[in-house]
Amino acid sequence: MSTNALPFGGFPEGPAGFGLPDGLPDENFLRELANQFFSAPLVSQELVPPAPQGGAALSVPGSVAGSGISPSAVNQGNSVDLADPQTSLPDPHFAGTGHVPASVAGSGVSPSYASPTPRFTSDAAYYFITEKNHLINPRPEWPAHAALPAAPYDVNLVRRDFPILREYVNGRPLVWLDNAATTQKPQSVIDRISHFYQHENSNVHRAAHELAGRSTDAYEGARGKVRQFLNAASPNEIVFVRGATEAINLVAKSWGWQFLQPGDEIIVSHLEHHANIVPWQQLAAVKGLRLKVIPVDDDGQILLDAYSGLLSNKTRLVSFTQVSNALGTVTPAEKMVAMAHAVGAKVLVDGAQAVSHMPVDVRALDCDWYVFSGHKVFGPTGIGVLYGKEDLLNEMDPWQGGGNMIRDVTFEHTTYHQAPLRFEAGTGNIADAVGLGAAIDYVSGIGMHLINQYEHYLLQYATRLLKDIPGLRLIGTAPDKAGVLSFVLEGYRTEDVGAALNQSGIAVRSGHHCAQPILRRFGLESTVRPSLALYNTCSDIDALVSVLRRLRTAQPKL
Repeated sequence: MSTNALPFGGFPEGPAGFGLPDGLPDENFLRELANQFFSAPLVSQELVPPAPQGGAALSVPGSVAGSGISPSAVNQGNSVDLADPQTSLPDPHFAGTGHVPASVAGSGVSPSYASPTPRFTSDAAYYFITEKNHLINPRPEWPAHAALPAAPYDVNLVRRDFPILREYVNGRPLVWLDNAATTQKPQSVIDRISHFYQHENSNVHRAAHELAGRSTDAYEGARGKVRQFLNAASPNEIVFVRGATEAINLVAKSWGWQFLQPGDEIIVSHLEHHANIVPWQQLAAVKGLRLKVIPVDDDGQILLDAYSGLLSNKTRLVSFTQVSNALGTVTPAEKMVAMAHAVGAKVLVDGAQAVSHMPVDVRALDCDWYVFSGHKVFGPTGIGVLYGKEDLLNEMDPWQGGGNMIRDVTFEHTTYHQAPLRFEAGTGNIADAVGLGAAIDYVSGIGMHLINQYEHYLLQYATRLLKDIPGLRLIGTAPDKAGVLSFVLEGYRTEDVGAALNQSGIAVRSGHHCAQPILRRFGLESTVRPSLALYNTCSDIDALVSVLRRLRTAQPKL
């Protein structure tokens, strides 16, 4: 199909099957869409400087044609010879994350490249190339600081970046559909962690030697990347923790213990992971607080009218998920935050299931805290983030004491650093924080808007095929969903379905997903949960559906 067939934000005009009663496009169209290229204008997070005046056109060698590099380029002000082997260009598909395609070999374009820069595509006729490797858009109708459009999304190139996807399980190629539990890691993340231990390993913020400086730069550099990823106002608003669970516990045991009083009320939603229920239950039991629950409808959507009725002048905290790990429901987070603030409550948003699927802007959300785990967004395990508004963090007492978080200690008194260090006692998980920074480079290089667009169509494709399987009941059918497809299959226990899929090399989660209250809302104790990520394909869905159809024709296990 044409790489220009799909405008951002909608289906092309008139694909076969478009406008079916259930609103889903024809599955053949979606298969072609999801497994090939599609284009979408995307605003890159990295802005490039305006082009200087003057300069002459330079031609990229013909062997670059089809590689994603524009067949011609315009140099303004700085003379850059693209035939010079020392000239370095970013990877045309994933800046800062992969290798220049083989078609570039011998073209004079170096396979090495510098730090991540905006991606670019052959769709545009000209770009400016500066001596610092910036590609600048010369089209007069675009602003001087406009970022370049995104390259077409090619899932096959994405998959090459993840070495574990070449594994075989039970003699079959691995199909990883357990992304809501954890995501796989691109080679760039694996390499970055290895590089840290080979060249930078030292404690941070201490000592005067070279490795301490390198380690500190890498660690604080990762903090800066998280700040940009979330659009936080300052790196001081980014606290490194072990994961979303620890971040929620930190807020409960610091701010909650410090500021909540008997009779105060905390509101959570019916969609919550246990990690966003248990810490508040524990706090409520000790401090005499009341815990209230926002109900959901039969599709798994938040009932905003019921939520409004729960809010009062006794509400001190609202804590809810942005995306349900069990159902995939995307909650109306911005509206919910505003409603809570209207009664004077603070708001914590659990973004563990959101950060790998959609752009996140904490300033637009206006939440007081935002939490996520690195391993959910193609980063390492054991590292996560607590975002908090800076003034609020500095009002909170540290929840752990030790080194690194203190200004001065005597036997009579201790004074603490300001945020974020006041919450990072002891030696942190430095290497994995750096690895998280590399993961953020990776997804930012592709573009979260583009990832969201691709996964949306893949979810549509999977939903259509699963709905057609007799006896299969989808759990969680909200119109606004991320890539989670919980279901039960008539006549089979969920663990039996999971085992059958595993025999075919397909990894899914079967169980309660640490979200028992929401499953019980639907009369269930467990579901089978395939969950999608940026490297999944329609072929993965086809393999899943093939096994499920085979189970339906076999004798049920119950």
